[in-house]
Amino acid sequence: MKRILLASVLFCLIAAFSNAQEPPAAERDFRAAWIATVDNVDFPSKKALSIEDQKKELIRDLDIAKELKMNAVIFQVRPMCDAVYRSNIEPWSEFLTGEMGKGQDFDPLEFIVAEAHKRGILVHAWFNPYRAYHPAAKTVSENHISKRRPELVKKYGKYLWLDPGEKEVQDYSLSVVLDVVKRYDIDGVHFDDYFYPYPEQDAEKKKIDFPDDASWNKYLIKNEMRDAYKGAHTTPLSREDWRRKNVDDFIAAVGRGIKEIKPDVMYGISPFGIWQPVPEKNIRGLNAYTELYADARKWLQEGTVDYIVPQLYWETARNGQSYPVLLDWWDAQNTQKRHVWPGLATYKIGSTPTYTAGEIVDEIKRTRGPRTSAGAVHFSFKWLRSDLGGIRDALRKNVYQKDAVIPASPWKGAKRPEAPGVKIERNKNYVRASWVERGPRKAFWFVVYAKDKDGWTWSVLPAAEKGISLTADRKIEKIVVTSVDRLGNESASR
Repeated sequence: MKRILLASVLFCLIAAFSNAQEPPAAERDFRAAWIATVDNVDFPSKKALSIEDQKKELIRDLDIAKELKMNAVIFQVRPMCDAVYRSNIEPWSEFLTGEMGKGQDFDPLEFIVAEAHKRGILVHAWFNPYRAYHPAAKTVSENHISKRRPELVKKYGKYLWLDPGEKEVQDYSLSVVLDVVKRYDIDGVHFDDYFYPYPEQDAEKKKIDFPDDASWNKYLIKNEMRDAYKGAHTTPLSREDWRRKNVDDFIAAVGRGIKEIKPDVMYGISPFGIWQPVPEKNIRGLNAYTELYADARKWLQEGTVDYIVPQLYWETARNGQSYPVLLDWWDAQNTQKRHVWPGLATYKIGSTPTYTAGEIVDEIKRTRGPRTSAGAVHFSFKWLRSDLGGIRDALRKNVYQKDAVIPASPWKGAKRPEAPGVKIERNKNYVRASWVERGPRKAFWFVVYAKDKDGWTWSVLPAAEKGISLTADRKIEKIVVTSVDRLGNESASR
């Protein structure tokens, strides 16, 4: 019995020693911000900015993101059926060149992807699937969809919108998205909350219905003709369900198209923060399901998307739209264990006594802990740039202190990369670790785990970097380097 007890104690001591030699897991956290181009919200700062100044602005923002230890940006490439990149389908954006259709010898999307990847920052391309004109614009080119196919475009309020009920519209917007997926090394495709437009009101404050009578009647006639051919009778969808189906069909088609072309490209949507009011949980406000015809809960629960970014643009103390109450509700809907990364109203800092940088910090902290996936997205980048309310220092000191890689997406089915080959050199001044990539699956980051006199630390380096030097006074005992791909899959340690 004594021998068995002694052996058990010895085994535990060996196991404890062995565990102490293994590095802890690096932090997992999706840290992103939107870079909006519509109405020159974030980029470029004004229309017709010189190419050199456009480059400087993008580099400045990426350097801020890097300094804040962020790992992604969501860059708006299609504000209103136009392009902030070279496209043979849609015209150059007025918000970029000052006149819709006027080109320039510089591709911002190509540039931001290359510069972001150098820094270990992912780029998700953000599209508006249906908005065709924004009142901040002043020009329309002859090759714009509103001129080429006016029957597909509807005026609603001060805006023009593609009609989601037209199959040609769905196919057209799908072709725009997949063109970018094919031609650019983007890491994700992203939509925001504009599906059917937010309701407009007349002078008497009555809701104006979206003008889609033509496509609705086309659907009814098609349903009648199908019934006549089959000799049957089927009840057509209600107009509301038909509108939701139009959006559902498009969202699903985009997901399939991305997967067929580049399975590693992530697919995410940022819906309005309230799917439907939930009175028993004191959730009140606009009903996105009935007003925007966006069934975001369905896309999450059916696994149509890889991540969802509900726009939770309210503070914790807000009665009826409390941030933690809404976040918990969205988490409860996440039956497929996808990513739920809330959108944060960083732009609201200072708008009320309780909307402070500390509020944003607390909101980020709530995305961690016993959840499927940590992460959040700031709206928008210019408020990080201007350091509204001291937000940058608050992030650095409280929630973005350590490097992080994004949470993995196991449902994507990607194999994890191989561990790199590592070489360690020591001298009296430093310990140098260098490595070479191995295997066919490319790394997006390398994580360097170092054990010194104070324990384990880690650093996340972009794939372009193949070495690191650590000072000898740290008394480095062990270095482990792993490869992490753009989906967050990490190799075994070597």
